[in-house]
Amino acid sequence: MSALDVEVIGAPGTLAAQEVQRLVALALASAGIADGHVAVEFVGSERIHELNREHRGKDAPTDVLSFPIDEEGSVPGPRELGDVVICPEQTVDLAEATVHGVLHLCGYDHENDDGEMLELQDAAMTELGDR
Repeated sequence: MSALDVEVIGAPGTLAAQEVQRLVALALASAGIADGHVAVEFVGSERIHELNREHRGKDAPTDVLSFPIDEEGSVPGPRELGDVVICPEQTVDLAEATVHGVLHLCGYDHENDDGEMLELQDAAMTELGDR
């Protein structure tokens, strides 16, 4: 597979679906990934609260969650990078939340790295410029 497939599910708030796709591509490119499938779903506070409790043990809503699927080279065929779930009600900047969530799919973790993920995020947001 030599293409990027971005699926946008739900209402992306103030972002158009094409903008979500562009943000995903930008975040992946900053991590050196050019192809694969990513789903970005926009949900309400109640749903993200459930997911946060179920998957992270945190009993509160949050802005963005990421669920990576395939590790690089782990399966033959198109790479399923994973899912990003964003709650517009809990998010200050939807574009930044999208980039942030996608970088988590790429294996970055700002809680355990030396600032690398947030540097990539800042660079991607700077590249967006006048969005």
